[in-house]
Amino acid sequence: MLRSFTPGRVGILPGLFAAPWLLVAEASAQTSDNNDATITLDPVVVSATLTPRTASQSLASVSVIDKETLRRRDPVSLTDALRGQPGVDMSTNGAFGKNASLYLRGTGSQSALLMIDGIRLRSATNGGPGWQFLDPQMFERIEVVRGPRGALYGADAVGGVVQLFTRDDGGGEPRPSISIGGGSPDGVRGFASLAGESKGTHYQFSASHLNTGGAPVREGGEDKGYDNTSGLVRVAQDLAGGGQLGVIGLRASGNTEYEGGDSDYVQQVAGAFAELPVTGNWTSRVTLSQAQDQLDDYADYGYSRFDTTTHTARWDNTFNIGRHELVAGAEYLEDKVDSSTNFDNDSRDNVAVFTQALLDFEPFSVQAGLRYDDNESYGEEVTGQLALGYQLDSHHTLRGSYGTAFRAPTFNELYYPDYGNPDLNAEDSESWELGVRGQFRNAFWDLALYQTDIEDMIANTRRDGISAPYNVNSARIRGIELSAGIDIDQWSLAAAATYTDPEDRDTGNQLARRATQTLRLDADRQLGDWNLGTSFVAQNHRYNDEANDQRLAGYGSLDLRAGWRFAPGWKARLSVENVFDREYATSSSFEGWDYINPGRTAWLTVGFGE
Repeated sequence: MLRSFTPGRVGILPGLFAAPWLLVAEASAQTSDNNDATITLDPVVVSATLTPRTASQSLASVSVIDKETLRRRDPVSLTDALRGQPGVDMSTNGAFGKNASLYLRGTGSQSALLMIDGIRLRSATNGGPGWQFLDPQMFERIEVVRGPRGALYGADAVGGVVQLFTRDDGGGEPRPSISIGGGSPDGVRGFASLAGESKGTHYQFSASHLNTGGAPVREGGEDKGYDNTSGLVRVAQDLAGGGQLGVIGLRASGNTEYEGGDSDYVQQVAGAFAELPVTGNWTSRVTLSQAQDQLDDYADYGYSRFDTTTHTARWDNTFNIGRHELVAGAEYLEDKVDSSTNFDNDSRDNVAVFTQALLDFEPFSVQAGLRYDDNESYGEEVTGQLALGYQLDSHHTLRGSYGTAFRAPTFNELYYPDYGNPDLNAEDSESWELGVRGQFRNAFWDLALYQTDIEDMIANTRRDGISAPYNVNSARIRGIELSAGIDIDQWSLAAAATYTDPEDRDTGNQLARRATQTLRLDADRQLGDWNLGTSFVAQNHRYNDEANDQRLAGYGSLDLRAGWRFAPGWKARLSVENVFDREYATSSSFEGWDYINPGRTAWLTVGFGE
C-alpha cells in the first residue's frame, strides 16, 4: 500500500514519478540524434568498484554531487547536501550540528558506510558516523553508491557507501581562495584555501569555520548553538615512472548544544599512501590510516566520553589484462574505545582479504567480488557480489546484481556494562537489483528496482527480566528509484524520486524513522554573470517508533539561491532555505516531543578565487 503525503492528505507518488520522466522525455528529444562520444553527465566514480568507472559502466546505482554543484548550492551542512538524493533519507534531532542518521535504501543508520578519501570514519560504540559534524566546504565531490558493497569494504556496507573527497585543486601556480559570510540564525562562516603544484609536489591547505546561535530543537525551547572549525592538509609527490607518495589530514572540531546539555566533538582522519606501478599492467597501493571519532558530553545528568580510534592498513593491487581488470588486496583494521564507561572489552581487530574481477565482453560486462573477514568479536563473515550488464545500444545499459553484506554489532551492543551481549552475531543481508540507465551527451536517466532481506537483526529483547540486545528480528526492504538530469541552454535540471517499503517482517510494521516516498527537484539557470537556482524536497509521513504509534507528518521544503560574479575572481552567493517557513520533524525524543527543524534561514557569502 502506498502511504499518503500528510500535508493536505494528497499522495505524492504520481507527481514523484512524473517529474523525472518529463526531464527524461526532453533529454531524449534533445540528444537522441547526437552520437557525440563526449558524455558530460556520466561522471567517473571510484567507490562502486575501487577503480575509475563512469556511472554507466559501474553496474551500480550511483549518484555524484560534483564540485560545481556543491559550490553552486553552497550547503551549510552535509545533511543538507544529502537530503532527498536517490535512496537517501535523513533523520535529525534539529539542525546545525544536531544528531543525524542516514538511512540508505531503508537500511539502518549503522548500515551505511562513510569514507573520506578512502578512510573509514564512524563511532564504534554506537555504530554510526557523525554526519552532522562535517563541513561541505572541505569537500569537492560526494559519491553515493546504493546497494551492498560488503565484498569490497566489509562490515556495515549493507545499504551502500557514501564517500567524501576532499578538495584537490593542486596543479599549476599557487591559487588562493577565500570566502566569508553570515546569515540567520545568528551565524558566521568563513573558508580559506591555498593550492598548487611545484616540481611534482601537489599541495592543498584549507580551513573553515562556522558559528551559529542555532535554533530551538523543540516547541518553545531556546536556541541551541553550533560551532565548527575544520582544517585540511593534502601533500602528494609524483614519482618517476608514474608512482605517487602522499599524506592527508582532515580534522573537524567544535561544540554543539542540545536540549539538556552540550557536547565537544572531534572528527578526524589522517593517512599516508604509496602508489607504484610494479609492471606495465600491475599497480600496487599501500595505505596506512587513522580515524578518530571523539565526543565529550556534558549533559544535565552528568559527564560521559566516548572516543573511537580506528587504525587501518590496506593493500590494493590492480591488474590490467586487456579489456579486463582484476583487483586483489588485504586489510587489517583495529578499533579501540576510550570511554568514561568501563566497557567489558575496549578493542577488537579485523583481518580481511578480497578480490574483484571486472570483465568486459562488449556488449556484455561482468563484475564479481568476494571478501573474507575474520573479526575477533563476532567471528568470520564471507560476502560476495555479482553484477551483469548488457549495453542495449549506444545510449542504454541494462544491469542486474546480487550481493550479500553484514552489519557488525557495536561495542555498546557487545560490551556495554550490564547491557551488552558478547554472543551477538552480525546482521546478514542479501540484495537483488535490476536497473537500466539512459546516457546521452548532456542528459541521463536511471531506474532501479531492488529488494534487501536482512536476517539476525539486533533488537532489545527482555529475557529473564533483563533487557539486552539479541539477534531476533528480520526485515524486507523493497524500493524503486528514479533519477534524471539534463544540461541544456544554460539550464541544469535534476530530479530524484524514491519509493521505499521498509518492513519489519516480524510485525508487518514500517521500520522506524523512514519515509516511504521522497521527491527532490533541482533547477539552475546561468544568466551571464548571474546564476539562479531552486531546490524542492518533499517526503511523506514516517513513524518514530517500531510500534508505529508515533506518527510524524510529511513535509515539503523549498530553497532558493543566487550567485553573482561582480568582479574578476569575485562572487557573491545568497541562499534562502525553507522559503515558506515550514515547521517539520523527522524524529521525536524519548519524552514524546518532536525535534523540530528550523524555519526560514538565509545566508550571504562573498568569496574570491573559487
